[in-house]
Amino acid sequence: MTTPKLTLADSAATKLAAETLVIGTVEGSDGPELAQGTNELAAAFDGNLTETLSLLGAKGKAEEVVRVPASGSIRANVLLAVGLGKRDADGEIPAESVRRAAGVAARSLNGVSHAANTLSALDLSATVQGTVMGAYSYTRYKSQAGEDPVAKVDLLVPDAKSDGAKSALKGATAIGEAVNTARDLINTPPNDLPPAAMAERAAELGRAAGLEVETLDEDELRKHGYGGILGVGAGSSRPPRLVRLRHKGPKGARKVALVGKGVTFDTGGISLKPASGMEEMTSDMSGAAAVIATVVLAAKLNYPLDITATVPMAENMPSGTAYRPGDVLRMYGGRTVEVLNTDAEGRLILADAITRACEDEPEYLIEASTLTGAQLVALGKRTPGVMGSEQFRDRVAALSRATGEGGWAMPLPEELRGDLDSKLADLTNVTGQRWGGMLVAGHFLSEFVTGQTAWAHIDVAGPAYNSNSPWGYTPKGGTGVPVRTMAAALADIAENG
Repeated sequence: MTTPKLTLADSAATKLAAETLVIGTVEGSDGPELAQGTNELAAAFDGNLTETLSLLGAKGKAEEVVRVPASGSIRANVLLAVGLGKRDADGEIPAESVRRAAGVAARSLNGVSHAANTLSALDLSATVQGTVMGAYSYTRYKSQAGEDPVAKVDLLVPDAKSDGAKSALKGATAIGEAVNTARDLINTPPNDLPPAAMAERAAELGRAAGLEVETLDEDELRKHGYGGILGVGAGSSRPPRLVRLRHKGPKGARKVALVGKGVTFDTGGISLKPASGMEEMTSDMSGAAAVIATVVLAAKLNYPLDITATVPMAENMPSGTAYRPGDVLRMYGGRTVEVLNTDAEGRLILADAITRACEDEPEYLIEASTLTGAQLVALGKRTPGVMGSEQFRDRVAALSRATGEGGWAMPLPEELRGDLDSKLADLTNVTGQRWGGMLVAGHFLSEFVTGQTAWAHIDVAGPAYNSNSPWGYTPKGGTGVPVRTMAAALADIAENG
């Protein structure tokens, strides 16, 4: 992971010396319009910049990219005009439009050593996040990595020397880097990231950030009765782990628990998945990656909260030692679960982790996982489903939309709960119906949330991994969703309780 060097500049756009100067265009009724921060550039083109862009096919549509040779008093060599799309109903350009445009620009700057960006005059934080996330590439396993990401970007800001601008730059950079940390974990192939290796990576990141770290191996998991994690990991020669990372806040700080699903590879176990597309199950630990990155971010930004991340890690494989449909597992805390489908494994390791997290009596519990294929059926590839305690669920979903990650609140209809009753055990891990699969999984998890804990689960089965072409600030492969949602939720709890 390489982050471009980002600096604040209060010079006029024409005076920003760089190889490439990024400007924003807006989709107007009569063609492209120049976004804020580009008036001097228009003058440098004798007022004909929009006409020039139009001749080159520009319309100002979202994620459109047009290059123009610079001229006149402009010190840059090339103008990179990136589309912001239409203004909103209030005539404003949404932060997410700026974030995506900055990401598109960053992806278009590969091979450029020094660029300048005027989008920051619209929204500094969104531009920084979009630039950091858009410049991301994962080339560890490539013999020839291609062009390097842009090395340095000057950001045009009217109040560049103010504490507010400096703080915004620091915070937005840290958030973008946290997303990229999660992406690095997700994109690491499963042969190099079994549970033990992932646990060590988490511990290294945690110690570097000053977190308290606890790792339970298979013997300790067995000693303490983590039946869900052990059951899922029983079929693999690479045994499971549980990692706990704690950011200790000031005395009396609110307690927040984070839990993330860390299935480092999911074959489905005995209930084997189809071969087509199974390679994407390297991303089945995306929730764990996001939680690890988020608690490290909380330490870096010193959130005034007491945050503990509980991260179960297992590899779900078929073998002579694998758990079977029909088995009954005794979970951490003593409840029993009849396994009807070994491919519904994530909820089993999460149940153990949730029970352990609730022993700390947190006020809030936020979970993230690639929980169900039903999430994709209900909401598609880009929209996370948020379930949980109604008030906190709605709060987290709203914050998710504000960050650009697009979370959507989902119900837990009471009539679905009865389908999880078992004749042998306390619960089954799936029902015999195909309907409402995400909501049924939410019901299952809710059974392990104890006390007065406000709870939200974020199902990112689709949004966690992009198997198609890059878009906006989102690369192909791991996306890092929902790091920004969880970071926003933590910041909101710190500020508002």
